[in-house]
Amino acid sequence: MAERKDSVRYTVLFATAVCVVCALMVAVAAVVLQPTQEAKARQYMQKNVLLAAGLVEPGRDVSAAEVKKLFDERIEPRLVDFARGELLAAEKMNAADYDQRRARNDPAQSRAAPPNRAGVARLPNLGLVYLVRARPGAGGGAEAGTEQVVLAIEGLAMWGTVYGFLALAPDGNTVQGLAFYEQKETPGLGGEIGNPKWQALWRGRRAFDEQWQPKLAVIKGQAGPAERDPHRVDGLSGATITSNSITRLVQFWLSEAGYGRWLKKLREQPGAREGKAA
Repeated sequence: MAERKDSVRYTVLFATAVCVVCALMVAVAAVVLQPTQEAKARQYMQKNVLLAAGLVEPGRDVSAAEVKKLFDERIEPRLVDFARGELLAAEKMNAADYDQRRARNDPAQSRAAPPNRAGVARLPNLGLVYLVRARPGAGGGAEAGTEQVVLAIEGLAMWGTVYGFLALAPDGNTVQGLAFYEQKETPGLGGEIGNPKWQALWRGRRAFDEQWQPKLAVIKGQAGPAERDPHRVDGLSGATITSNSITRLVQFWLSEAGYGRWLKKLREQPGAREGKAA
């Protein structure tokens, strides 16, 4: 006997079948699309490293192939052991496949962060750093050493965690660039941390004071030019909380809890003061 289409049992069975089919379709799509999504996420991260290092101009339309080529030519991802302040040997672990956010959330790869005002609850044992090499054919390639170092930074702002990259010269002190690639701040206010014009104000500032304590700060109001006001950056109008949050997270990652120990060793290397480091 055929099931009546207006019965409750038929309606329930039909709805269940539709739900199962839809769930299967979503699951299959997620599996099929995952490699593409991961590739796009990696390309986006690479582009922001290049932006922080000034190797790509803000607003310029760059193809995926261009990003990959430039990144492969100029950038060497490495890992810093925060506790020892040392670069991990390149052959010991593949930094290109390292997910710092995932490591931070894994108790086996992280630890509770020391007390801080940056909203950093857990600290990964290893931190990503990107060494910016000389352009091939310009002064000897790899022998020319490292032109910049790009640090992965993060911290709690007004509406959530912000993620970005801070580029420093080999002296471990002079800011070369800044890029935030993920943030939830209010558009037109705190969201201006993503504005290339504001990020450009960081270039040439000094991360540390004469005692090598983190000094870089976003102030309320306007700062002077970098040569006269080296440690301060213009505040964001109407976004005091976000401005203060950026100060705290930048200073945290520059401190000995973050990259500070390694930066100390970096600036002690021969050639660091001349803008090159081995």
